[in-house]
Amino acid sequence: MVARHAYNNGSVPPGLYISVPFCRTKCSYCNFASDVFSKSAYENYVRRVIEDIAGSRATSDAAGGRFEEQADSIYLGGGTPSILESSQLVRIFRALRERFSVTPDAEITVECAPGTLTDSLIETLLQIGVNRVSLGVQSFVDREAQSVGRLHKRSTVIEEVARLRKNGIQNINIDLIAGLPHQTSESWSFSLGELISLGVPHASVYMLEVDDDSRLGRELIAGGARYHAHFVPDDAAMADFYTEACERLNAAGVEQYEISNFARAGGPVVTSEPPCSRARGWESRHNLKYWTRQPYLGFGVDAHSMLRAMPDDSGWNAVRFATADSLDSYMNRAAPSITRVSPRAGLEESFFLGLRLNRGIDPEALRGEFDIDFSPYESVIDECRQEGLLEAQAGKVKLTARGRLFSNEVFERFLLDGREVRAAD
Repeated sequence: MVARHAYNNGSVPPGLYISVPFCRTKCSYCNFASDVFSKSAYENYVRRVIEDIAGSRATSDAAGGRFEEQADSIYLGGGTPSILESSQLVRIFRALRERFSVTPDAEITVECAPGTLTDSLIETLLQIGVNRVSLGVQSFVDREAQSVGRLHKRSTVIEEVARLRKNGIQNINIDLIAGLPHQTSESWSFSLGELISLGVPHASVYMLEVDDDSRLGRELIAGGARYHAHFVPDDAAMADFYTEACERLNAAGVEQYEISNFARAGGPVVTSEPPCSRARGWESRHNLKYWTRQPYLGFGVDAHSMLRAMPDDSGWNAVRFATADSLDSYMNRAAPSITRVSPRAGLEESFFLGLRLNRGIDPEALRGEFDIDFSPYESVIDECRQEGLLEAQAGKVKLTARGRLFSNEVFERFLLDGREVRAAD
């Protein structure tokens, strides 16, 4: 079998992601690879990340991925990246620009915890070229935020948004979580109203994840009361909160474009994106790379990468690799895990990632990219349409409003481990 590669439109610049696993406090709901560490750990970590950036070509080559010199998005996430010293942030970005040719119109995002945006930090963000800031607000109700370990107040968020704008950073995202302890329909409505009134161009709304990777999740699974677990709304209430967020944000002109993400129209002019991943308005250009299977490179603890496979006779569609998910293992130079993505796996990724987007996926375009028998996937699409989970419009297949509530169940149906999938004739 000869695979047609999903990346067939020439060179596509990767996005660059840098993980900062340090926090002032560990939020009870957090299931990321982050924690509270002594400041003495920060410097050694920054040096290690800079070393990885410098050696990124060798790492990509060893994994079998096609390395690209140019980059058109940078995302510094965490954890709390704004916890680093200004000089450390400057050195990380200097290393990125020394290793990669960053396009002039690149989207450059830093996640910041409200309460950390000092005048000095904002000055540093501007110095290193940041043009987008993501604020982990989670709730505008102080009691709710404090119950999960957030250190800010509503007034802090309002003041910091104003200061960002005053300093020329207009591209601001605010995160909210539906399902926090003590949250009610009234308090959720209040948080949505505050978000809308701030007029930020982008918002992310997540439903509380209940798993054993967070303290709150473990307590909920155990039926306990620590971390305010007995005050967490039930699943039906969380679904109602999410539905209300979609309705009110869309009505306010902050339109949903992905299951958890909303953006206004307009936005900065962009010239460097490939058509398949092009952002519309204030959509997150970096995150669109994940959902449209464009290349990206990650650096730091639990950082993930995906690159086009090197052209050879193996038939691989792409290669994914990830660093260790603990600080100790990463600092001790644990080898990255490598997964080579077959054409079948690439097609399935295209379904469950692309369907996250409101624009949906184009089955005919996917049929042309992958040398795979499409009939089993067509059957899944038909089943989901009959159940009101998917709909077809103008040649695109997309989730319905109901399908977004049950998206994980929809995505699982496209993992056809037990069905026959063969090369197309």
